[in-house]
Amino acid sequence: MLVSDILKSKGASVKMIRSDDSAMVCAQRLSAERVGALVVSDNGRSLDGIISERDIAYGLAKHGPGLHAVPVRDLMTKAVITSGPRESIVQVMRVMTQRRIRHLPIVDNDRLAGIVTSGDVLKHRLEEVQLEANVLRDAVIAAR
Repeated sequence: MLVSDILKSKGASVKMIRSDDSAMVCAQRLSAERVGALVVSDNGRSLDGIISERDIAYGLAKHGPGLHAVPVRDLMTKAVITSGPRESIVQVMRVMTQRRIRHLPIVDNDRLAGIVTSGDVLKHRLEEVQLEANVLRDAVIAAR
């Protein structure tokens, strides 16, 4: 199974925020959208960074009560790890585990094609494993 299979089922919609928005606006958007990360893009197409709940928590430790006014650009992860739609789910799981990330933007031909989360990957991998188990069970039953 490939990343493109996940995007087909969940869609390619990506929640974004501008780098000059404040941490308060970011926290409100994370809450309203019920997501754990937002792609940072000033033009709505580029991938300028990513900001997650973890970045907000680290920002609170660094900036204290003044965090609400800190711009996203000062909190976001700038060196974003990405993947392509033709990567296998197993490879994406490996990257997410090794790099300790839960949100992976998907880039296709220099265009943001979507985002997958560790939950998306786990869900699809479990479906894949269940399908394999069903095929093996059916093969054993047929062989009797």
